[in-house]
Formats: sequence, structure tokens, C-alpha cells
Amino acid sequence: MNTELIAQSIVDSVAFAKHAHIDSPISPDDAVRFHDRSTPYIVHPIWCAMTIMTETMLEESVRLNGYLALMWHDVLEDTHAQLPDNVDDKVRELIQGMTFASFAAEKETVWQRAAIIRLLKLYDKTSNLLDGSHLSVVKWNTYIEFTQLLINDVEQNFGQLNIVKIAKAICIKK
Repeated sequence: MNTELIAQSIVDSVAFAKHAHIDSPISPDDAVRFHDRSTPYIVHPIWCAMTIMTETMLEESVRLNGYLALMWHDVLEDTHAQLPDNVDDKVRELIQGMTFASFAAEKETVWQRAAIIRLLKLYDKTSNLLDGSHLSVVKWNTYIEFTQLLINDVEQNFGQLNIVKIAKAICIKK
């Protein structure tokens, strides 16, 4: 895919994420980040999606499908929006693979899913930790323990990516 098409795809995916999270949240609380009730929720998926786009060690197909899955990974859970009709089946599968009934279910069953799902979850969890100052010590440490398992898995399957370095830097128990 050429640079101009990728850039337009990014613009379009952000526009859809904005529509979903700002214009169509299930509740008004879903339009903002939980911890401060003022940061637009869209900051989270944009950070995740743009961070994977910096991973030049990954195959282009992983980066391109991954960024779309990360951009839209909470649309079906937190909004009334449906994914665009023209979304590639691989991206739909990634979004569905990132979806769990609860954090407890995620911690238990993510290991039975494809390695790319665990890669994408590392972006998601790292972003959440970046604004996790509101978490209690117990919740923070539980989150850190799970994220460290994801770090190890991603490093083994994908190598020394930027997200591994970022996650390692913030995964410090309290």
C-alpha cells in the first residue's frame, strides 16, 4: 500500500473512531476516559493505533491490520456504532479476538488466542497503564503482572519492539 493510501486510511479510521466514541457512546461516560472523566476516550485507541504504526520491524500486514483493530477495538463494546461494512474480515477477527467478557476472562483465555491478539493487547494494556494513576496498589500490581506476561510473550513471538521497551519501562510494581 502506498504512503498516500495509508495516510488516508489513518484519517478515515480516526474519523470513524471519533464518530463512534464521541457521537455514539453507549453512555456519556464512555465518551471520556474513566480516570479523569474529561480526556476524550478517543485518545486511547489513537495512541494504540499510532504506536503500532511505528513498529517497522513488523510485517506491513500486521501493522496495517493491527492499527485498524486497535483504532476500533472498543467500538462494539462501548458504542452504538457498528464497524464499517467494508472492514476486512482479518480486522474484524482481530477486534473480536481482543474482546473478552471481563479482565479475569482475558487473563485466563488470552493465551489460547493467536499471538497477534496478545501483541495488540500489549498496546491496549500499556496505554491503560500510562493513565493508570487512579488504580489502587492491588489493581496496579495485578495489571502489571498480566502486562509483564504479555511483554514476555510478545518479545518471544515478535522480538524487541518499541511497545516492549515502553511497557517494560512502566511496568514497575508499587
